[in-house]
Amino acid sequence: MTIPFSAALSQIGPDSDVVVTSRVRIARNISGFPFICRASNAVRLEIMRVVKRAVDRPALSSPSDRGLQWIDLQAVPSRERVLLAERHLVSRHFANSEGPRALALSHDEHASVMVNEEDHLRIQYLCAGSRLPDAFAAAFALECGLAETTQFAFHSRWGYLTACPTNVGSGIRLSAMLHLPAVQIMGEVERIKRAARELHLAVRGYYGEGSESAGDFFQFSNQQTLGSSEDALLADFHGNVLPRLISYERDARAAALERHRNRLEDLVFRARANLSAARLLTAATATRDLSRMRLGAVLGMLPINLARLQRLLLQVQPAHLSMVDPRAADGEEVEREVRATFVRQELAQSSTDQE
Repeated sequence: MTIPFSAALSQIGPDSDVVVTSRVRIARNISGFPFICRASNAVRLEIMRVVKRAVDRPALSSPSDRGLQWIDLQAVPSRERVLLAERHLVSRHFANSEGPRALALSHDEHASVMVNEEDHLRIQYLCAGSRLPDAFAAAFALECGLAETTQFAFHSRWGYLTACPTNVGSGIRLSAMLHLPAVQIMGEVERIKRAARELHLAVRGYYGEGSESAGDFFQFSNQQTLGSSEDALLADFHGNVLPRLISYERDARAAALERHRNRLEDLVFRARANLSAARLLTAATATRDLSRMRLGAVLGMLPINLARLQRLLLQVQPAHLSMVDPRAADGEEVEREVRATFVRQELAQSSTDQE
């Protein structure tokens, strides 16, 4: 199987200066089957059969005109599983786990369904920028289509039943990946984390739960799923929480330009110089410096296309880099050399395009 490059993470949307992506994820379990943690491989295969039958229905209400591609992850090479994780289409745990599991993925990569992750189904819609209402509508359209032939486990008092108690109720997670370099520069990361706790948000790193922030990218998601309707959760997150988080970063950028312009410009132009000259480059260093260039781009310091930077941030990750140049899989030293050469060429091309 070859996975095409059309990741939502490389696209641009509303408020993309701060909001990289918006995501809605819905946890569902099929009535009559044990949770995944208690399911044998035979049961997991049966769950996959039930879900695949629902996914393959022509009448399925899918956000993609071309339907959903069924990917048996046991049959997918390790590199392509990692690639899916780098695109935030599956969790890293799901990519690396064992046993029968699958992913149903739309051609444009916005819609997906993880089968046999922590829950039987994790229905997801991912889009660029601040577009939570669009992601919400599309995710629930897909959930409704699956529910036409699949009975989900539901309790009259507790709502939808999930493997993790924190998801019981609506089973919905609303999240946004934000780029917060100025918050970091102004030393306000702890302040924004305190604000997140007050707003009952979970704050995670670049690859979600258990990961660290990379390049000043953070994921924020709701913690409450029980006791509020899906519409109420969306109204609060999109109408209150997200604008507040965006304003923190934009205010920090204005303050940094006013008080520390030289330091800010030094970070941005030094990052471009490093990437333009490097002969060996780790993924962490490339992500850090591309993040700083991204800040320079949105502040008008660098004449470089934001979508190009978004794409580069993906392509410097190990699995994506090995798709660009297979030699990147030949060892750490070769990988660093390939990454440095690739980034230099891309930035040189970008400069040529601006002339």
